[in-house]
Amino acid sequence: MAKHDKGEPEELVRRHGKEVAAVEQYWHLAKRPKPRKPPKNYKYVEELAHLQFELIKLEEWVRLQKLKVVVIFEGRDAAGKGGVIKRITQSLNPRICRVVALGTPTERERGQWYFQRYVAELPARGEIVLFDRSWYNRAGVERVMGFCSEEEYREFLRACPLFEEMLVRSGIYLVKYWFSVNDEEQERRFHERAGNPARRWKLSEMDIQSREKWVEFSKAKDEMFKHTDIKQAPWYDVEADDKRRARLNCIAHLLSLVPYEDATPPPLKLPPRRPPDESYVRPPKSDQNIVPDVEL
Repeated sequence: MAKHDKGEPEELVRRHGKEVAAVEQYWHLAKRPKPRKPPKNYKYVEELAHLQFELIKLEEWVRLQKLKVVVIFEGRDAAGKGGVIKRITQSLNPRICRVVALGTPTERERGQWYFQRYVAELPARGEIVLFDRSWYNRAGVERVMGFCSEEEYREFLRACPLFEEMLVRSGIYLVKYWFSVNDEEQERRFHERAGNPARRWKLSEMDIQSREKWVEFSKAKDEMFKHTDIKQAPWYDVEADDKRRARLNCIAHLLSLVPYEDATPPPLKLPPRRPPDESYVRPPKSDQNIVPDVEL
């Protein structure tokens, strides 16, 4: 069982903040010639920062070469998909790399071709789209929880490989990740979320209901892989009992799948600012609504 993410809710939030701060510190000091005292969890932070630098290079290459990249994140509830997505996007431009996490389909969307609302979210040239769950809802939660008919489910298994082959032929890099976590670790994370106000939103009513259907979800996943693990768009399994290791493994693997070169522009040299215009008189602050200082 992983040892990370234990503690009181406030401590978990504080720990996450320290991790983000440590990574940002590494960005700023990466080229510093003098040695510095390694922070706690130095190896993890160092590797994460390195991978995020590489993601910046990948993003710029995608933009310049007008590539189209789709990454699908599926897997068990509480397997850590959101954490990986957050680390990927942390250093990237949201205008180039965006996250798609669609909610329950509307009545109108239910009357559409099943893939239609996902097609609307596919990338244009020079974009990366990360799907936090995707069209595979039909083969997972919809199948297990009875939200689709047997006919709809079988049609999805038949049509999905054809749909994905079409995406790949159109020039899209399609990468599919399945995050695996054992039932004991998943249960621990459920309890941690249930008692943590900062993570309570991650535990939905559907997650609670799905706890009783571990085997059913396993069978659905096996059947889904059987039909959709195709040569043009294979599934990649991420062992996620250890969240930190899963983050590093997934990001490194993603970087290996999309060929890229370092095309990051050189640092900007800002020209000197113009002298202030002496004729401008700023209105008094007393005329503005100033946010008050917090008393510490």
